Amino acid sequence: MALSPFYFAILLLVIGNFTASLSDVAVKLLDGEVATFQYVFLRQLLSTMVILPLWLKQAPTQRKMLSPKLNLLRAHLIIIGSGCMVVAITHLTLATANAVFYAAPLVMLPLAIVLLGERPSIQRIAATIFGFVGVMVVLRPSEFHWSALFALGTTVTLALFNLTARKLPSQQSVVSTLFWTSVLSLPISATLALIYWQPISLPQILLILISAGLILTYNGLAVMAYQRAPASSIAVAENSGLMFVALFGVMWFGEVPSWLTALGIVMIVLPLLPWKVILKQTQNRYLLRPNPPSERRKNITD
Repeated sequence: MALSPFYFAILLLVIGNFTASLSDVAVKLLDGEVATFQYVFLRQLLSTMVILPLWLKQAPTQRKMLSPKLNLLRAHLIIIGSGCMVVAITHLTLATANAVFYAAPLVMLPLAIVLLGERPSIQRIAATIFGFVGVMVVLRPSEFHWSALFALGTTVTLALFNLTARKLPSQQSVVSTLFWTSVLSLPISATLALIYWQPISLPQILLILISAGLILTYNGLAVMAYQRAPASSIAVAENSGLMFVALFGVMWFGEVPSWLTALGIVMIVLPLLPWKVILKQTQNRYLLRPNPPSERRKNITD
């Protein structure tokens, strides 16, 4: 039996998060032996090569870059965020690093207030504070590691990357946005890679290419998923990534999360769940549920 668009979108997101988690595993396997900017440059170069054919297939008017300054800003946010991500994953457990990464939607709230002038509800502010407490539980002072600052750096840049997407001109296609973001990141990332260049082996190059390919796969699957169902209904499936990285951390690196880390992850995830949608679907299922046989017999006798 064919899956409905809703459940097919959920499946796409789960598979996408599975590939993104494997990308983190590839970075972890590099074990810091590749210069951070080498990784960033090679990943962005591959992304550009993959997106180039799709960009060329567009009409000339769709290939144009609109709002160059904004695209340039977002390209450099990728460089900073990717660099911080490599450091964080190298020195933290997969579960801890990703728990902080997943707090990006929470960081977006204060940034949206300052940069976009948004006025969130009291409930959203309370949920965000609750999620931030979860981040503090994961990064508890007694076990704080300096690389956690890089995990927070990735979180902030990711939040800014998502917020600035709202300012992109609607006439600029998604393919053009991805292409120009990748291209504009190459000059700085290439320069930094050359400055810090060090010998690199073929297996390390393959791990970088695998990581980049897996991230591109996630991006493609995410686009397909959000085209098939409302984001508010299926975004909860994104949290499957935390489950995958925790599992991979245990399987391949012996990283068993403590109960406090697990509690912090739960506290981070809870505010991100679409509770209104979940409650509405639950109520609809309850109201539409047929009466059990005992209730039908009772109605007949009445």
